[in-house]
Amino acid sequence: MLLRMYERYCQRKGYKIEVLQQSFGEGGGPEGRIGTKSVTLEIRGEWTFGFLKKESGVHRLVRISPFSPQKLRHTSFALVDVLPKISEKEVPEIKIRPEDLEVETFRASGPGGQYVNKRESAVRITHLPTGIKVSCQLERLQGLNRQKAMEILVAKLFKLREARQEKELAKIKGKKVSASWGNQIRSYVLHPYKLVKDLRTGFETTDTEGVLDGNLDKFIKAELKAIKSEI
Repeated sequence: MLLRMYERYCQRKGYKIEVLQQSFGEGGGPEGRIGTKSVTLEIRGEWTFGFLKKESGVHRLVRISPFSPQKLRHTSFALVDVLPKISEKEVPEIKIRPEDLEVETFRASGPGGQYVNKRESAVRITHLPTGIKVSCQLERLQGLNRQKAMEILVAKLFKLREARQEKELAKIKGKKVSASWGNQIRSYVLHPYKLVKDLRTGFETTDTEGVLDGNLDKFIKAELKAIKSEI
């Protein structure tokens, strides 16, 4: 649902979007739906990172599960991470040694085993010192997928460095820093009432269908105003 929401948002804004990596869950429910376990998107357009960076965090969904025969209400969580596209040349202080990398290749596949590549063109890279794993399966050539995966790795290491600096600064200022997974930023409640609420800005709306259809402008404007007030 979040994947569709962000895809619709990008369509509204005229951004170009590509799926670099996607893994699927098992089919379930009366319609045999197949869920997305994880996905990595590349979004290109003017000021994309500036608009979307505050979407990072935990998103909470409350709804009647379509997979529950008893029609029970379920709560689900999904983690969103927004990274800038950045190269090693732009952050020379981030050093990635070849011996710190574990590189695996595998065959990319779609839901239900469809579109399976006969060649192992997809690439997964593990950064051993941090345990960060990245992968890309978009391109047909293994070398291009490795290049894309390395770009994602550099961005993740850059964000990790920033997070550590923020924690050190917070210690100096005496502020409490919450764990990233516990940093719930927004709730999407579809039952027993309809409400989407951002827990950082306090902005909320009952137009749940519009939000899940990609109408995020009001939430993003509230986030940008909050950033401006902090400066």
